[in-house]
Amino acid sequence: MQSGAKWAIGGTLVFLAVVGARVGMIYRERNAPEKPVAAPARPKIADDDLVFLKKKRQSSMADAKELNGSAIWVSAGGQMEFYPAAGKRVDYAKVTGTLLGAQKLEVKDFVEQTAPKSATHRVPGGDRQVLMLFTLPASENPAKQYGVPVGYHESGQYTFYLDEIFFYDDPHELYKHWGSEIWKAVDSHVVILGMSERETQLALGQVSKSLSNDYGNRLVVYANLGKPIAVTFIKNKATAFRPDQGF
Repeated sequence: MQSGAKWAIGGTLVFLAVVGARVGMIYRERNAPEKPVAAPARPKIADDDLVFLKKKRQSSMADAKELNGSAIWVSAGGQMEFYPAAGKRVDYAKVTGTLLGAQKLEVKDFVEQTAPKSATHRVPGGDRQVLMLFTLPASENPAKQYGVPVGYHESGQYTFYLDEIFFYDDPHELYKHWGSEIWKAVDSHVVILGMSERETQLALGQVSKSLSNDYGNRLVVYANLGKPIAVTFIKNKATAFRPDQGF
């Protein structure tokens, strides 16, 4: 056999071997069991964001009065002024104090009353204002009754802010993952190092201001009932705080 023919035959055999190997690889790839696809990593959800906060969305006095006899806790700390009450009347002329974060109230009833302009800063007066009558079970006089604006009536309709002002469940249980040290600070209405913005807000009140929208990484000044405190947060932890006169 001539050498050229030998080379041709040899080249053909090599080509067929390569093709056969490739066909075998394709067959194995197509018939091999599918490898499980790794699920994408899920971002961790903060414990605070897993807390379920009830909303009752009251639209009538009957809806509101369903709270009579129950305990509720203040969410909008540092905002709502309350007044002494006698019977079904609230004395707007005498401010008793301001409701504090996580403070427990016992609901007694709801009444309607014409409000002076001075009492419409947080809740409009409307045709008449709706006030919640309550007692403070942890106070020195737990039987003393007070009133706080929680809604108003206007043009035949009621508007309530109860969902925005109160917790319907004990926040100490809702946020028990905060731990005893943080809760001691919240209930004492002070800030300590390591507190988050949410914890600090419940302790010092919702009235605050900041030049940044970078939640958890900014300086926030809390009004703190006339004693402003500036708190620096890094990675949503209080790293420094000081009195502030610029509120």
